Amino acid sequence: MTANERVIVVAAAESLDSTAIREKLHTEGCGSIVSFLGITRGVDDGVEIKRLEFDAWEEKLPQVLSTLGHEALSKFGVSSVSMAHRTGSVGPSEPIVAIHVASPHRAEGFEACSWLIDELKSQAPLWKKEVRADGTIWKGGLG
Repeated sequence: MTANERVIVVAAAESLDSTAIREKLHTEGCGSIVSFLGITRGVDDGVEIKRLEFDAWEEKLPQVLSTLGHEALSKFGVSSVSMAHRTGSVGPSEPIVAIHVASPHRAEGFEACSWLIDELKSQAPLWKKEVRADGTIWKGGLG
């Protein structure tokens, strides 16, 4: 299996199926799958959040996620990475981002998953607008 087959990336405009993305992982020889699922909060600082609206540089987003996945393979020695991020409108409790890491042992899986979400938030070409009960706010990063 090539490194390209061990990193699965999805930019999802309409919905995000975390289970389907996790099932694409290469798990042979693995003892763990570590997952992170980010969802839209319904309330932030006491204010109702009606939805989040994500805009992306759609041609670049999959490239950035793929690069991060490959970096995680080499940096942490994990076996496989699958990641997805929503674009468009995402309501309360709906998934925004999913990251799954298959690894021989849990420690490197947790490290890789934590590193991936931090790097995604700082590098992915995404912009987020909160549509709130009291108006709209553009937020930096994925928050």
